[in-house]
Amino acid sequence: MTRAMPLSEFPKLPPALMLDAVEGLSVQIDRVAEGAAPTHRFLRYGWFAAALAAYGGQARTITLTREGDPVVALPYIATGPGWAKLASVPGCYWPFRSFPVREDAGAECGELLLDRLARDVNALRIGPVYDGDPALEMLRAAAASRGWTAIDRTIAQSFLLDMGALRAEGTWPRNSTLRKNRFHEKHLREHGEADWRFVSGEDWSEAQFDALAAIEQKSWIADRTDGSDAKFTRTGHGAFWRAAAADPVLAKMMWAAMLSVDGEPAAFSFDLNAGDLKYAIANSYDPQFGKHSPGKLLYYRNLVRALDDGITRVDWGAGDSGYKRTIGADGGPMIRDWLFVRPGLPGMAAKLARGLWRRSGNRVAGS
Repeated sequence: MTRAMPLSEFPKLPPALMLDAVEGLSVQIDRVAEGAAPTHRFLRYGWFAAALAAYGGQARTITLTREGDPVVALPYIATGPGWAKLASVPGCYWPFRSFPVREDAGAECGELLLDRLARDVNALRIGPVYDGDPALEMLRAAAASRGWTAIDRTIAQSFLLDMGALRAEGTWPRNSTLRKNRFHEKHLREHGEADWRFVSGEDWSEAQFDALAAIEQKSWIADRTDGSDAKFTRTGHGAFWRAAAADPVLAKMMWAAMLSVDGEPAAFSFDLNAGDLKYAIANSYDPQFGKHSPGKLLYYRNLVRALDDGITRVDWGAGDSGYKRTIGADGGPMIRDWLFVRPGLPGMAAKLARGLWRRSGNRVAGS
């Protein structure tokens, strides 16, 4: 006589993983981004589409699904001479370049991804990206097990402000800081009526971006540089942010605090809000108001509003650590540029060129 075998005794097979490679950007990118860490949910179809529109390139996307659900989406574009078969992850320099990985994706996903990439490219560049980035760590683990060569170069150190912790300690913002701010606001009003406002979501328009660009064109960026690093001008990176705002989800994440004096744009602070984290992307001000610290006044108002909205941390990115440390920020993860090179002759060449790639980065204490 036979007995029915309970389900618990049947051998459990690993979940089925499947890869799909398509020309262009896959519509599955948004589904993966929705399951990524909250800090990475801006890595959406609209984000990559904006990068292609602003910076060029023809994308191809590899999507990995598990039991029919997408868990990884890797868009990439050809980089450099065609014979070299180099690829890079598209995107914007700020806050970083990466691709969406669902929070529950396993290490085996990276291994399959590299196996598929090896059919089309010799190397993949990802970065600038933070140490500990989910996609980066998945690729690093997979590279170690699949024989790929991974080399990095240092870009900079990031700075993080934990407003929630400082407020819990009762030390932020300091009363002395608020008194100084009130003093500066009083004298700022001598120039005209000050209007403080916030822009996000459906508020974005060509006029709003033009106001940000107008401030940049009056700022130190126009005086001391060629302007190519400006975030919102037509000759800078304005095309990217205007295109990104076409995605309603991204538009809601994009946030600007703005100050106008007698109707004229005077200062802005532009961020990307992702969960309880605020990425500080750019801030600038009209130097005619410089002695009244309009930038400082604006970002303090902006951060207090962020706390009220449930945002407890600020990622200040890299550069100009002085004012960031003054406001309470500490050193955060390193930001690096990575190359993942497939086994064989490309990998051997990468090992020989490792020193050259690393020397092309920046020397940063603690890196």
